Amino acid sequence: MHVGLCSGWSNYRRIDDAQFAQDELKQMLLAEELGYDSMWMTEHHFDDYSISPAPLMTHSWLAARTRHMRLGTAVIVAPWHDPVRLAEQICWLDHLSGGRAIIGLGRGLARSEFEGLRIDQNRARELFDEVVEMVMNALETGFIEGGATFKQPRREIRPRPLRSLKGRAFVAGGTPDSLRATARLGLPRLFLNQPMTSSTARPPFGGGKVTTGHVPMTADKPEDPWLQAWLEYHPDVPPPGPFVSNLVFVDESRDRAHELAREYAANTFRSAVKHYEMSSGHHGSIKGYEAYNSLLIPEDKIDEAAAGAVEQSIYGTPKDVLERFEQVKGTRKPQGFFPHLWTGGMPHDEVVRNLSTFAKHCLPELRSWTGEPLTIGEPLKAAV
Repeated sequence: MHVGLCSGWSNYRRIDDAQFAQDELKQMLLAEELGYDSMWMTEHHFDDYSISPAPLMTHSWLAARTRHMRLGTAVIVAPWHDPVRLAEQICWLDHLSGGRAIIGLGRGLARSEFEGLRIDQNRARELFDEVVEMVMNALETGFIEGGATFKQPRREIRPRPLRSLKGRAFVAGGTPDSLRATARLGLPRLFLNQPMTSSTARPPFGGGKVTTGHVPMTADKPEDPWLQAWLEYHPDVPPPGPFVSNLVFVDESRDRAHELAREYAANTFRSAVKHYEMSSGHHGSIKGYEAYNSLLIPEDKIDEAAAGAVEQSIYGTPKDVLERFEQVKGTRKPQGFFPHLWTGGMPHDEVVRNLSTFAKHCLPELRSWTGEPLTIGEPLKAAV
C-alpha cells in the first residue's frame, strides 16, 4: 500500500508567514527521512485557510531536496489556470523530479478565490472540463491545441513530456456533475476528508457498490455517479482505486489523541466552513454548485457539526488508528493513503511528534497491506 502525506499549508495560528513557511518545508523534508511515499499539497489563495498559491513551484523546491517521495497536488484548481502554462509547468516538474509528479485536479469552491482571481465561477464546470482535457492530451501527445474557450493554436510542449499523465492524474469531486465529468475523462478520484455531510453513514452524494479492480457490468447498478459514468464511458476497463486522505492524530494515550482531534480537527472544520461559506446558502445561485446547498450548515449547528467532524477524523493509539484505516480501506478500496498528520494550527513540535509516532508505529503496517493496483507507475531515476 502506498502511504504518503498531505499538507494544507494552513496558518491557523496566524504566526509570521516566513516562519510558518519554514516550518512547513522542514516538515515536508522530514517526511522523506521518515519513509513516507509521497507529499501532497493544496492550492489556495488570499487566506490563512491555506497559504499555498503555487504548489508546483513548491514541489520544484522539494524535487531538488528529495529523492524518493512522489510529489502530489491535492489539488490544482483547473479553472484558475491557463492550460498551456499548466501543461508546461507539470511537464517541467516531471523533468526536475525524475517523473515523480502526481497531479490532483479540482474545480474549486470558494467564492472569494474565484472573485480574487477574476474568474467567473458560473463557468467553472466548462473551464474545468476544457483545461483538464487539453492538459491530459498535451502530456500524452506532446502538443496542446483546441478548446472552445481558449482556442489554442497547435504548439509543441517543450521540454517534451517525460511520460504520460494517465494513471497519475486524479480529480477531487464533490457534486454528481463533477464525478461524472471525472469518470468521462478516465480519471480516478481523490477523497479529501469530506466531513461535511448530512449523514454519518455515507460520504456526500453517495457511496458505491461496484468492487474496484473488477471489470464492471451493467448489472452492478452502482449508486455512485462516478462509477455509473465509468460504466458508460469505459465499460471494459476496471475502475481504478482512489487515493484517500483523512485527518489523523496518534498517541500512546488514547485520551491525548482524542484531545488533539478535538482541538485541531475542529479548527480545520470551522476554517473550512468559513472559507467555503458553508453557512451562507449562496451556492444555489452559482451555476454548477447547486448541489452544495444540501450541505448548508446553519450558524447554530456549526458547533454540533464540528464535533461530528472530530469523530470522523482518525485518532487514538496506534492500534486504534490502524483499525480505523482498515475500515477506510474496506469502504474506499484505495490504491493509497495520504493522511493529514498536521492541521488546524498544530505547532511544529507537535507536528514532528505526530509524524514520527505514525511513521514508527503505523507506517510499516500500512505499507505491508495490499491495496488496489497502483496506477501511478514506478518512479523514474531522480533528477540530479
